[in-house]
Amino acid sequence: MLDWIADTFTQTQDLLFQYVVMPVTYAVGLGGYVEDAYPGTEWLLMGLVQIAVLLLVFRPLERWRPVEPMHDRKAVRADIIYTLFHRLGFFPLLMFFTLQPLIDRLDGKLRFWGWAHLNVEDWWPGVTSIAIVSFCIYLLLFDLLDYWYHRLSHKFDWWWSLHALHHSQRQMTLWSDNRNHIIDDVLRGAVFAVAALVIGVEPSQYVLLVAISQLLQSLQHANVRLHFGWLGERLLISPRFHRLHHAIGIGHEVQGKPGVLGGCNFGVLFPWWDMLFGTAVFSPEFHATGIRDQLPAPQGRSRDYGRGVLRQQWLGLKRLFRRA
Repeated sequence: MLDWIADTFTQTQDLLFQYVVMPVTYAVGLGGYVEDAYPGTEWLLMGLVQIAVLLLVFRPLERWRPVEPMHDRKAVRADIIYTLFHRLGFFPLLMFFTLQPLIDRLDGKLRFWGWAHLNVEDWWPGVTSIAIVSFCIYLLLFDLLDYWYHRLSHKFDWWWSLHALHHSQRQMTLWSDNRNHIIDDVLRGAVFAVAALVIGVEPSQYVLLVAISQLLQSLQHANVRLHFGWLGERLLISPRFHRLHHAIGIGHEVQGKPGVLGGCNFGVLFPWWDMLFGTAVFSPEFHATGIRDQLPAPQGRSRDYGRGVLRQQWLGLKRLFRRA
């Protein structure tokens, strides 16, 4: 079954590359990158599959048991643009033209210095040679890295000034996962690209790792009254567990200290890291989402985080340089 899925995916990728990506690459004058466009087609196809899952599976879930009514559809439109930008390969394309030369140069330096990529197959010979086992180990390693990356973005003021855009959505839906400032996205992309390089993740594995993570995070952000039960909540992050991370005055502040950066439930895929490092909070409640300073006085100060993509990005820069 898995072989059939892999073969079907590869055949579809070949057709998509031959009849769509390659002609477009030549048409826009980038024929010199046609060989690099083939692996890029994998990102595009994986993104199309994700969009199909969002529309055919997650969206019906939101209609079935919404946490709150959709009272501000305009606020969601920007999130849809962010999602399409990331899932359909535009962000990987940006990374290719900006960071890939630096990553390649770093790889060359490491090889020159005799650095051998870490390989999980050397950690557990005979077992990790099984593809699914090594893939799961990579998934755990990246999730641990993601936990600390996410937690640190709630610790430093300059970093929070960017990450706050993600938390400013008060109408959270399945589209909200990719609502981030582009600088934060590039920084995260660089960190994970270097990590993948150091531990020797194969490019095709990396694409699948990202795709699985993105799909699960879309479900976590969905406007759906869903949890996985006492045990399930402690095995995989649910929409209820993650919504608490977005709750006003809870997910981004130290409890009892309004305005002091902190929070809870930083995990991306698995709640184990929150449980291990003491940041897990399990609650049956589905709280309102957003940031305290968005609220009108006296609870907040009516801070504007923007409605459209361009304004959101601009205000993020102003916050970064203490101009907003």
